[in-house]
Amino acid sequence: MMSRLILHLLLGMALLLHAATGFAQCERPARLRYSMVPEGDVKKDLARFRPLLDRLGATLGVPVELITPASYGAVIELLHTGRVDVARLGPASYLAAKKADPGVIAFATASLHSGPYQVHGPFYHSLLVVRAGSRFHAPADLQGATLALVDPHSTSGNMIPRKGFRQDIGVPLESHFSRIAYAGSHLSALNMVMEGRSDAAFVSSLQLSSLASSGTLREKAVRILWRSAPLPMDPFVYRDSLCKEVKDKIRAAYLDDESDNAEALSSMSATRFMPVRESDYNVLRDVR
Repeated sequence: MMSRLILHLLLGMALLLHAATGFAQCERPARLRYSMVPEGDVKKDLARFRPLLDRLGATLGVPVELITPASYGAVIELLHTGRVDVARLGPASYLAAKKADPGVIAFATASLHSGPYQVHGPFYHSLLVVRAGSRFHAPADLQGATLALVDPHSTSGNMIPRKGFRQDIGVPLESHFSRIAYAGSHLSALNMVMEGRSDAAFVSSLQLSSLASSGTLREKAVRILWRSAPLPMDPFVYRDSLCKEVKDKIRAAYLDDESDNAEALSSMSATRFMPVRESDYNVLRDVR
């Protein structure tokens, strides 16, 4: 009987020690580090998030560091190694990050303005574009042409073209196009088309609409040859290893203080931030 009592006491102490250790292991970063996948002009996009992140840093009592990434994969690596705390990912890059590390948690996304190539709501499309004055009028016309993709981890600029568009044309991209190159960003992919370095490109309807609305892209300068089904918008993520109080304040900065998020929302051509769930991306898991 005494032995059982000692055993129960030891077990209880072990459980308390485990709980205390787990609590102590949550992270309170000395500085908040933020990055995003390079969809457009990443330096300008990062700068537009500065007011939101500075306000969050003031709430947490820590400085904010904006980290300019080299690629989509670089942001995933920074999250996995703990060198970034909060990030904006593309849907496909989120699925890749989540598969490699379940501790990458999506907590918010954005509902978009309507625009020249974009409809209102928390979704967008992959678009196959060519120059408006080109000889290409249908996907079949691009047999043997050159193609610009965005990044291996891009949803609208790689995953959907290689899955959804492939289903429509019946062959892999490599069998339809004579040459395929990765541009690194949606803006770079579009520039390759406009400068004649590629016949066609797959880009995001959001990015294309933003460029048209800002005057960077002349109205009716491109022709749309293919449009995907609606795709869920980019998720904002944080590392689950952060302490609960830190994660709560990060969510609140996006979801509760929208009147102060004008610059960040403007950079995304968005009307508001909204909560998001992991299951919202199941449609892309099915594609993968």
